[in-house]
Amino acid sequence: MTGSDAFPVSRRLPSGVHEAVRPGCALLRLETTTSREGVLDGAWWPRSRDIGAELPALLSALTEHLGPVTRVGLDTAAWEGLPTRIVVEDRVVRIDSFPVGDDTVLITRGDQDVFSLLVIPPHATPEAARAAMAQAVRADNVTQAEQILIDTAGTQAPPD
Repeated sequence: MTGSDAFPVSRRLPSGVHEAVRPGCALLRLETTTSREGVLDGAWWPRSRDIGAELPALLSALTEHLGPVTRVGLDTAAWEGLPTRIVVEDRVVRIDSFPVGDDTVLITRGDQDVFSLLVIPPHATPEAARAAMAQAVRADNVTQAEQILIDTAGTQAPPD
């Protein structure tokens, strides 16, 4: 989702959603499940590694669908220019960063609701991004983020 575009995902993706995937989009599984066996709640394909440029649009779109976001957890090594907080829709969102290298971003709503999103590399090809996002939003997915990216690497474009 970018800005006001949203791609809510349930067990089956609506027709054409994958074709609409482009840098700056996120796919989320907004359908609740009785099991937390799924590793990821969705995926995000940022345009760059500049978090100051990328995060505001993601958080605005997430806030529209999830309600107020209170924290974001990021991998220190994966992003440029990490702030400690950002203001989204007149609310301060705290940014935590750790050297985890797990290809995810964690979004916290309220005190305890945490959503884990696979981060698609900005240089990914559309085919690789679509494949990785489709796997990440499956309710029965038990594959870790890193493995999803490895599995779709055959169609990845090299970094600039």
